[in-house]
Amino acid sequence: MKFVSWNVNGLRACESHGFSEVFRSLDADFFCLQETKMQAGQLDLQFEGYQSYWSYADKKGYSGTAIFTRHQPLNVTYGIGIDVHDHEGRVVTLEMPDFFLVCCYTPNSQDGLKRLDYRMTWENDFRAYLQCLDSKKPVILCGDLNVAHEEIDIKNPKTNRHNAGFTDEERAQFTTLLNSGFTDTFRYLYPEEVKYSWWSYRFQARQKNAGWRIDYFVISNRLRPQLSAAEIHTDIQGSDHCPVSLSLLP
Repeated sequence: MKFVSWNVNGLRACESHGFSEVFRSLDADFFCLQETKMQAGQLDLQFEGYQSYWSYADKKGYSGTAIFTRHQPLNVTYGIGIDVHDHEGRVVTLEMPDFFLVCCYTPNSQDGLKRLDYRMTWENDFRAYLQCLDSKKPVILCGDLNVAHEEIDIKNPKTNRHNAGFTDEERAQFTTLLNSGFTDTFRYLYPEEVKYSWWSYRFQARQKNAGWRIDYFVISNRLRPQLSAAEIHTDIQGSDHCPVSLSLLP
């Protein structure tokens, strides 16, 4: 079974840069999107054989997540059930017979770390949400989690240490999540591989490969025996992020 996750940084713009072709070429069972920046009815995007589920932010042109799936879910929920977190369209969860699939766009701590305190509250509440799901059946979490976990995950760790996405606090929260019974699939399979999933639009960062690995598939530890592939598709354009994917054995 194949899963794909992509922060499209505005789905309407990404569609004009070949999103549909990428979608078809990756041929996933589940295709998860972050930062769609859309409201209902703004783009009629359908693919034969797929149904889709969308979470929209209250604020127009902001955030937003979606999942396209070939498989009928048992249940679909939006948000994490805490009002302070559930107005930005950041989470869609599909309950499947054997697992939960959670598509997440984690809040950015922003310039000057002005949203870091909120980010810490989010991290604690979101981890509790995942642990609650994990107590029922295994979890597959994907998305732009807005943190480069280790120095290997960022081109310039020393100069970025106190910047949003690479603060000690954010990195520690990701460590705490993993220690709660979850696995970073790419790093588990490739402990020493340097590969990034996001590049700034400034300073020719993508051409220089001055990037960050902030897009993940994280799974419950008990799914590790089914883990067959985790990839970062750096050759795919259309956004400042590239897609990441996961393959699980039955």
